[in-house]
Amino acid sequence: MSSRQAFVLHSRPYKETSALVDFLTAEGRLRAVLRAARGKAGSLARPFLPLELELRGHGELKTVARLEALGIPHLLTGEALFSGLYLNELLVRLLPAEVPHPALFDHYAATLAALAAGCPLEPLLRAFEWRLLDDLGYGFALDRDCQGQPVDPAALYQWLPEDGFQPVGQLQPGLFHGRELLALAQADWAAPGALAAAKRLMRQALAPHLGGRPLVSRELFINRKESRRD
Repeated sequence: MSSRQAFVLHSRPYKETSALVDFLTAEGRLRAVLRAARGKAGSLARPFLPLELELRGHGELKTVARLEALGIPHLLTGEALFSGLYLNELLVRLLPAEVPHPALFDHYAATLAALAAGCPLEPLLRAFEWRLLDDLGYGFALDRDCQGQPVDPAALYQWLPEDGFQPVGQLQPGLFHGRELLALAQADWAAPGALAAAKRLMRQALAPHLGGRPLVSRELFINRKESRRD
């Protein structure tokens, strides 16, 4: 059995005393049974804690043989906590099992550290969403339209899931200014409208892969904001 670095993405009760845990590793998303989940190992099976993981078994559903903490947990609170839960839910929903994504694993670990350090949330979330789409093979050019022509800063574009950005001549909801797309291509978050455009674009780009099911973490975050206003 070889050990690997891991983070817990999701855990739920399984049978009487066990848990079914989704781990993120450099080898991809792995699902395994954690025996005696109410003991010491169960206390480690929580999000945002870097772990050392050993599994046994040869089928898709393996068993946790060893689970040890590799450091202290990333302490996320408030909006950073909901952001971390959002990233975890995206990975559980979109990342296929047992397909290696080492760069994505490193990006996830770095994003958690940045969230815990209080870095601005929106650029972190948009960058992670983009990396996830790109690693899954769903990436697209931000500086070229669907005909391969350079994006015109003064033009308007709509995003088509199968084709990319199509120039349009009339303003309508959900469109993007060319200058916004060029700012996103350079990760220039300070450009006017860039963050709002990135959020709108990532929602449009992720929607076809989420199967029409809402994200629980997003609904929790919205409900929290509404309750705070009340």
